[in-house]
Amino acid sequence: MWTVADSPTHAAAGTKRRPHAVVIGSGFGGLAAAIRLGARGYQVTVLERLDAAGGRAYVFRQDGFTFDAGPTIITAPFLLEELWQLCGKRLADDVDIRALTPFYSIRFNDGDVFNCSGDPGEMQREVARVAPGDVQGYERFMRVAEEIYKVGFEELGAVPFDSWTDMARVVPDLVRLESYRTIYGLVAKYVKSPKLRFVLSFHPLFVGGNPFKVTSIYGLIPFLERRWGVHFAMGGTGRIVEGLVGLIKGQGGDIRYSADVQAIDVEGRRATGVTLVTGEKIAADIIVSNADSAWTYRYLLPAHVRKRWSDKKIDRARYSMSLFVWYFGTKKKYPDIPHHTILLGPRYRDLLNDIFEKKILPADFSLYLHRPTATDPSLAPDGCDTFYVLSPVPHLESGTDWPLQAESYRKTLETYLSETLMPDLADNIATSRVMTPQDFHDRLLSFKGAAFGFEPILTQSAWFRPHNKSEDVDRLFLVGAGTHPGAGVPGVLSSARVLDLVVPDANDLV
Repeated sequence: MWTVADSPTHAAAGTKRRPHAVVIGSGFGGLAAAIRLGARGYQVTVLERLDAAGGRAYVFRQDGFTFDAGPTIITAPFLLEELWQLCGKRLADDVDIRALTPFYSIRFNDGDVFNCSGDPGEMQREVARVAPGDVQGYERFMRVAEEIYKVGFEELGAVPFDSWTDMARVVPDLVRLESYRTIYGLVAKYVKSPKLRFVLSFHPLFVGGNPFKVTSIYGLIPFLERRWGVHFAMGGTGRIVEGLVGLIKGQGGDIRYSADVQAIDVEGRRATGVTLVTGEKIAADIIVSNADSAWTYRYLLPAHVRKRWSDKKIDRARYSMSLFVWYFGTKKKYPDIPHHTILLGPRYRDLLNDIFEKKILPADFSLYLHRPTATDPSLAPDGCDTFYVLSPVPHLESGTDWPLQAESYRKTLETYLSETLMPDLADNIATSRVMTPQDFHDRLLSFKGAAFGFEPILTQSAWFRPHNKSEDVDRLFLVGAGTHPGAGVPGVLSSARVLDLVVPDANDLV
């Protein structure tokens, strides 16, 4: 039987029952969905299998150091501001977000450094220094990037693609914007310098895409950054998570931790609630899954109700790369290292081909190095620094035995950093931990250990991606990286915005 006596759906005699929404998972998408549903009159329960909120934005605290487990770059902060406004508050009431300059420093294998910023004049000077013959081409590309941004982000980012007609409607714009090209191919049309081609095309790696394969629609990101900037939340990204949790509780919503969902219960074609691994059943009028979309369909729903997302289709889909992340604190400061650094190895196209296509773990690598204490020293003990270094690696189809190889791979990264940016690193490690593709699978329930869900190629985007309103089950909705519009903080927050258009009003369900 349903255990509803203590559920928010159990209304006292004489009171009007508010429809109950269950949200599975407390990543940015799930938390944003809960707030939007609460603002529309739903009684919301968020179920999180871990011991704290955040999902990929979980926070590790260890030996006095604070580590954001995943997202570290905040763009389009107005998407967060909207959530606070829905609760009659301001983002600044709870979170201090600082704009960063430069956005990040790109260190090429030859030692040259390109600083990316939102200042058009400064960027033009950097382009002229690295590739003087590409200045005009760069400006032409940025004008194209603005057009792509206006269509791809402003017009389509929060629009559902529930029908093939939705896709057909935007085809003329997609053709005009040359979305049939890859982002690297589009950039190469305008600039010749290999370095500048990287600077303008690498952004899909932030959302699990190979720049040599994903659609040029991702050309919107350089303009998105110029338009809204790159930001950091003081106290870490986890501070935003805490603020979102506070909003949900302020609406009267409930968040339950260590609440692991075993199944979404279905009667006929309609989702009616969830069953936890403990056997407890929770009734719901609607369900929103912020769990990995492939995992949701493959493991949380019975096969007989899945028509479009069959086991075969899920297994044969293409998935993003995964990540190896080493979190470490140092006994001393490294003041010359900026907040965000991208360190490029000797290869680019061939490295990504190994990771995405061959699915082998290469001997070489390119890295993202995060030093949040460059902006917020409180994230480490006095005189110390907090870091994480991230290396793109294949998902679990590579067959890599990560429990066996994780330490040797970490040591390789340590040696490289010691020889390039961080002398005597091995002697200055104060604390350390790693996350591997196996952890993405086991801890975050990410299908095949892919860090960003479905690979964002054109044939797995928009209508071709799992819909925000389930195609297979009524009153089931999806948010997060694996659904439309895709991964990254702006993407998952936008997926929650889509719910405003596809979830029934609470009054219609009473």
